[in-house]
Amino acid sequence: MPDARAMDVLAQQIVDRAHVPGMAMAIVQNGKILLMKGYGTTEAYGHEPVTTDTVFRLASLSKAFAATMAALLVQDGSLSWDMRVVDHLPAFSLPNDAYTRELTVRDILSQRAGLTRNTYDRDLEADVPFEKLVDKLAEAPMACAPGECYAYQNISFSLIGDLVFATTGDFYTHQVEKRIFHPLGMYDSSYGRDGLESSPSWARPHVRGAGGWVPIRPREAYYRIPPAAGVNTSIHDMTQWLLAQMGHRPDVLSPALLADIHNPLVETPDQLHGSPWRRERLRDAKYATGWRVYDYAGHTLIFHGGAVQGFRTMIGFLPEKDIGAVVLWNCESPVPSGLMPMIMDRALGLPQQDWVDIDAVGRAAPAAAPKKHKATKKKRRR
Repeated sequence: MPDARAMDVLAQQIVDRAHVPGMAMAIVQNGKILLMKGYGTTEAYGHEPVTTDTVFRLASLSKAFAATMAALLVQDGSLSWDMRVVDHLPAFSLPNDAYTRELTVRDILSQRAGLTRNTYDRDLEADVPFEKLVDKLAEAPMACAPGECYAYQNISFSLIGDLVFATTGDFYTHQVEKRIFHPLGMYDSSYGRDGLESSPSWARPHVRGAGGWVPIRPREAYYRIPPAAGVNTSIHDMTQWLLAQMGHRPDVLSPALLADIHNPLVETPDQLHGSPWRRERLRDAKYATGWRVYDYAGHTLIFHGGAVQGFRTMIGFLPEKDIGAVVLWNCESPVPSGLMPMIMDRALGLPQQDWVDIDAVGRAAPAAAPKKHKATKKKRRR
């Protein structure tokens, strides 16, 4: 079992010494909450503390909500994983008729659409409407036939929103609220920039400025694709979500549903590189349905990360040990990302390594007083 107190102290040190404006973290095990806490402030040089009810932007952690929503409709019998996208969206098209006919619901949610990586994300960031980007898929470059290879997507993934509307007659976001948020008691949760900014307490995103972290207004672009990146929520609500994904709310999410969406489907070798903990601990990496599945030092880790301008997020759990964690923070520092592997190492009894590297403060800019700032160039979503 990880030492929740030690992780609590480390999280506070990250905020204090690595100058992360605000962060929230939760650790759960065996259906119980070991730690759920906010750190720092909602804005650099501000005075409002991050609490368990402070709302953060989830970015790509939203994808698991989309997969779960689809699985609920499959469970109802109103949708099937093998259903062809074009059967419900007749105007949809890929570059050739065969590919158009082959693409299934499962393909789009398991990142096997066959498109090249992050197709049309730059156009989305340039404020091209989602509907026009869907139309452009008819001329998009393909990496393989649908279902044959992995390439991470946001645009094609978000077609599930249109499919939910086509099968239920209701908006995707309303269905998630009705079928997931409300049954799990996730009343801090919402979709869209208005949802974030109308929250009683919400974390401001921060980008690097000349002297440190500078708060900015959340960008709208990725909110236009709710299934891929639209959720806002608090660490309180994410704790409920994590417990449900770990099987502790069978009244809402059945064991069969969870086994289905957590089942690995396609290899993702790109995940084995990057940060030191990935290179050291990961032996294999696959994508399931809205989730990543890692072989973490010989143990299954269900995981996903998220990144949009000014926010970073991580969620992961070890089914074998029935332990999981969530970390949310409101800047682009890489330092807090080391908390997840440190929690998992302790849960598995592995030799302790300092994946946080808290003394490498040079990698995280010190906080600066708010000032006008031109946003830095955005990175591809994970």
